[in-house]
Amino acid sequence: TMPKEPTVLRQNILDTTAAILACGIDPKKCFLFRQSLVPEHAELAWILGCLTNVPRLLRLPQWKMKSASQNSEGTVGLLTYPVLQAADILLYKSTRVPVGEDQVLHLELAQDIAQHFNKKYGEFFPVPKAILSEL
Repeated sequence: TMPKEPTVLRQNILDTTAAILACGIDPKKCFLFRQSLVPEHAELAWILGCLTNVPRLLRLPQWKMKSASQNSEGTVGLLTYPVLQAADILLYKSTRVPVGEDQVLHLELAQDIAQHFNKKYGEFFPVPKAILSEL
């Protein structure tokens, strides 16, 4: 949600990819891709954003903390980031999502959005469940 210099962003992508591979992820057994090259993430985020009310987003603790650190001038990108996260999860019809305690509320938002979408348009998205780790 914060602007980055293009060269720094490109290096961050390479560094993250290297870290994933160094952790033992085998690209022969799973898909590795650059999410920003898949337009369906942003497209679904737009659709889901049209089903999500602003007061719900304003109540999320991450919004409150980060907008406060930006002198209450948080960006629309920061406010709607949890909707993009929901799109990231729902686009692949994920049923289980590994999250830390700090992301439980965002996953709950994804669950609520999936349920709302399904009620309005018919069963389409599974309602994802959290996999919490002590780590």
